[in-house]
Amino acid sequence: LVLELNQIIIPTYGTVPDQQNLHTPEWADFDDKPDSLFFSDGQRRIDFVLVYEDESRKMTHKRSDRKKQKRKRQVYESNLINNGLQLEATRSVLDEKLIFVKVHAPWEVLCMYAEVMHIKLPLQPNDLKTRDSAFNWFSRLFRVDENIIKPEQEFFTAPFQKELLSNFYIQDKDTFFNPATRSRIVHFILSRVEYATKNNVKKFGINKLLDTGIYKAAFPLHDSSFRHPSTDPNCPSERYLLYREWAHPKNIFKLQPLDFIRKYYGEKIGIYFAWLGFYTNMLIVAAVVGVGCFLYGCLTRNNCTWSQEVCDPNIGGNIIMCPQCDKVCTYWNLTITCESSKKLCIFDSFGTLVFAVFMGIWVTLFLEFWKRRQAELEYEWDTVEYLEQEEQVRPEYEARCTHVVMNEITQQEEHVPYTACGKCIRMTFCTSAVFFWILLIIASVIGIIVYRLSVFLVFSATLSQHISGTEAIRKYLTPQTATSVTASLISFIVIMVLNVIYEKVAILITDFELPRTQTDYENSLTTKMFLFQFVNYYSSCFYIAFFKGKFVGHPGNPVYWLGKYRNEECDPGGCLLELTTQLAIIVGGKAIWNNIQEVFLPWVKNLIGRYCAAARSEKVVPRWEQDYHLQPIGKLGLFYEYLEMVIQFGFVTLFVASFPLAPLLALINNMLEIRLDAWKLTTQFRRMVPQKAQDIGAWQPIMQGIAILAVVTNAMIIAFTSDMIPRLVYYWSFSVPPYGSHSSHTMKGYINSTLSVFNVSDFKNASKPFSPWFGNQTTCRQVYRDLRYPPGHQHQYEHNIYYWHVIAAKLAFIIVMEHVIYFVKFIISYVIPDVSQKTKSKVKREQYLTQKLLHENDLKVVKKTMGKIANNIIKGIDSTFRPKAE
Repeated sequence: LVLELNQIIIPTYGTVPDQQNLHTPEWADFDDKPDSLFFSDGQRRIDFVLVYEDESRKMTHKRSDRKKQKRKRQVYESNLINNGLQLEATRSVLDEKLIFVKVHAPWEVLCMYAEVMHIKLPLQPNDLKTRDSAFNWFSRLFRVDENIIKPEQEFFTAPFQKELLSNFYIQDKDTFFNPATRSRIVHFILSRVEYATKNNVKKFGINKLLDTGIYKAAFPLHDSSFRHPSTDPNCPSERYLLYREWAHPKNIFKLQPLDFIRKYYGEKIGIYFAWLGFYTNMLIVAAVVGVGCFLYGCLTRNNCTWSQEVCDPNIGGNIIMCPQCDKVCTYWNLTITCESSKKLCIFDSFGTLVFAVFMGIWVTLFLEFWKRRQAELEYEWDTVEYLEQEEQVRPEYEARCTHVVMNEITQQEEHVPYTACGKCIRMTFCTSAVFFWILLIIASVIGIIVYRLSVFLVFSATLSQHISGTEAIRKYLTPQTATSVTASLISFIVIMVLNVIYEKVAILITDFELPRTQTDYENSLTTKMFLFQFVNYYSSCFYIAFFKGKFVGHPGNPVYWLGKYRNEECDPGGCLLELTTQLAIIVGGKAIWNNIQEVFLPWVKNLIGRYCAAARSEKVVPRWEQDYHLQPIGKLGLFYEYLEMVIQFGFVTLFVASFPLAPLLALINNMLEIRLDAWKLTTQFRRMVPQKAQDIGAWQPIMQGIAILAVVTNAMIIAFTSDMIPRLVYYWSFSVPPYGSHSSHTMKGYINSTLSVFNVSDFKNASKPFSPWFGNQTTCRQVYRDLRYPPGHQHQYEHNIYYWHVIAAKLAFIIVMEHVIYFVKFIISYVIPDVSQKTKSKVKREQYLTQKLLHENDLKVVKKTMGKIANNIIKGIDSTFRPKAE
C-alpha cells in the first residue's frame, strides 16, 4: 500500500509552486436551484464541499497571518487540482464572507484510487438462491414497505482493478461508484494532499487545515431535505426516505432498513445500528423473563415470613436495635424497617436466583448469535477482508514517519514514526497516565464513602428532630435512605464531571500514542475510555454490593475508617435495596443526561442558527449552505453512542440480580435510542464521511469480558448481598433440631435467631449513645446478620456455628453457580458456529467467481496472445527457409 501511495500521491508533492503556477478553482454563481447536487454545468456531481472564510474580509487575525493562511489554502487547492480533482467556488448567499468550494472526482480519478484503496465493486449479480426463513411472514409485518425503499440488489464483488475493467458489472459510469464511495475516495485524497513544507517536513491533510481554521468545514452533501423530496428528478431523495421510514417516531416498532442505511451513511454507521437493533431485539426475551420474576416477587411477598416478623408488633415491635453510629445515634425499634422489608421481599426472592442464572446464559446467546449476524453483514457489505486489504494508514501517522527501520519480512527499508525505544517510552507514559486517572476515580469514590459515613451522623442526629408530621414520613425518610439518596446524587454529579475531563485526556493520550490505522486508533481510545468509565460508573455499585456492611465489627468493637469514621452498616435486610436505588439513580440520570446532551443541544443550536439566518435573508439557499448550518458529527463519530450502550449493557448484566426490571428499562430506552440517533443523524447533523468497518471493534471483547464478569458478580450478589443463603440455611438446618426448636422446616423465628444480642453495659465510652436507655431491657440487637454468640457465653461476641454454616453455603453456592453457568456457556459457544453455513457458501461462491472471472480470463488472454506470437514466429521461420521463386 505504501509503495502504491508513493507512486500515485508523493510525486505531486515536491516544493511549493510559485504563485503564477498555482491552479485555482472555477468560479460560479448560485443558479437558484436549492436541491441541486451538481456543479453549475449540471453534469459534474458534487462529491465533497470545503468551506472557508474569505481572508480579505477577516478581521480577527493579523494581516501577515491572513496572507499565510491564504497561501496555504491556495497551495492546497492547487495540489487537489494536480491530483485530478475538479473544484468550483461559489460565494455564500447568506454571508458574503463565506466561500464554498465544491469538489468533483472524475471517472479516471475514481478508478485510480479505487484500485489503491482496494475497494470491492460488483462483478455480477448474486445467483445463489435464498431460502426464506419460517418466520419470514411474521417479520414482513415489521419491515419497511418494499415499494417505498426497494431492496438492494446483491452482487458478487472483488477488489477493483483498472486493467480488468471489462470484467466488472458496469451499466452506467455515473452510478458505478455510488455517492458514499465517491465521498470516501475524495476524503482519502483530501487527507493526503500537501499544503506546505517547513524544515523539510511536509504538512498535509484536510484535518490539520480544519484544526488551524484555514477551512471552517469539510463534508459530503445530504442528497435532499429531510422534510420533503428533492425537486431534482435525478435525485433519489434518500435522506427524505430515511427520515420518513426510519427516523420518524411512528416507526418505533418497525425493523430498520439496514442496507439502505449502509448505502447512504457507510458500513460504520450501518454496523452500529445493526448491533443496536440486534441487542434491542434480544432484550425482549430478557425483559419478559425479568418482568415475570418481578411479578413472582410481588405475588409472593405476602408469604414472606421474615418480613411479617419484622412488621409484627409482638415480634419486631419488641426488638430494640443498637445505635448505628457513635454517641449521637439512639436506640430504635425494628418495625421502622417494615416498609423496606416488604420491598426487599420483591427483589430478594427465589425468582431473582432463576433470573440471574438465566441472564448468565442469555448474555452468551446474545454474543454468539451476534457473531453469526456480524459474519452475514461482513459478507453482504464486502468487509470480510477489509482490515487486511483495504484500510489505509492514518495521515497523522504518515506525517511522523521519519525513522528508517528494516522490515523483517521483506528485508527492505521502511519509514516509521518512532524507534523501538521510542515506542516503549510512549506506551509506558500512556499506561501510567491511564492508571493515574483510574486512581483519581478511586480516590473520588473513597471521598464519597467518607461523605456517607460523616453525613450519616448528621442525619441520625437531626433528621428525627426536624421531621414533624405523620409516622409514614418517618418510615420512608430514614437516615439510611437520606444518606443513600444524597450520596447517589453526588456520585452521579462526580461521574459526569470526571467524564468531561477524562474524555479530553484520553484523546490526548491516544494522539500521543500515534496508532497506525483508524481502527487501531479507535480500539486504543475505546479501551482507555471504557477502563475509565468502568471504574467511574460501577465503583459505587461494587462498594454497596460487596463492601458496605461487610467489615463493621460489632457494637462493642466497631471498625473505623481512617481511625475516625465508623464503617457503614446495612439495613437488617441487607444492602440489596440500596444497590437497587443506586442503579436506578445512575441509570436513569445517565439516560436523561445523555438525551439532553445528544439531542436537545444540537436541536437548540440548529434552531438558533436557522433563526439568525432567516432574520438576515429570505433568499433561496443552496443545499451545501443548508448543510453547513447543521452540526458537525465530531471526530469520534458514534463512539459515544457505543460507549453509552455498552455501559448500559454492563448495568443490565453485572447487577441484574438486584434489579430484574433492568432489561425492561433498557429495552424501552433502546427503542427510543434507535429513533433518536436516527433522527439526530438525518435532521441535525451534517452527513458523515462514509467509512468502512468490519465489526464493532474493541467493543466485542469488552462485552465478552463483561459477560464473564457478570456471572461472578451476580453469584456474589446473591451469596453476599442478598439474604437468600442465610434464609435457606436457617430453613433447612437451624429451624429444626438439633439447632432449632421447630418440629418441621419453617422460616418462623428467623429474625430472632439471626440478629445477634449485645449487652448495653459493654459499650465503650467512645461509642456509648448520649440518649438514655428506656425500659427494663439490658440488651440490644445488632443491625446486620452477624451471627455471634450472646453475652454471657464463654465465646461471647464471637461468630457462632450458624455463621460458619452460612459462609460454607455461600462459597459452595458461588462455586456451583459459576461452574454450571460457565459449562452451559461453553456448550452454547461450541454448538453455535460463528459463521452460518449459508454465509460460508456465499463466500466460497464469490471466491470461485473472482478466480474464474479475473484470473482465468487473464490466462485466456495470455494464451491467445502467446498463440498469435507463436504463429507469427512460425510464419517468420517458414519465410526464412522457403526457397526463393525463380
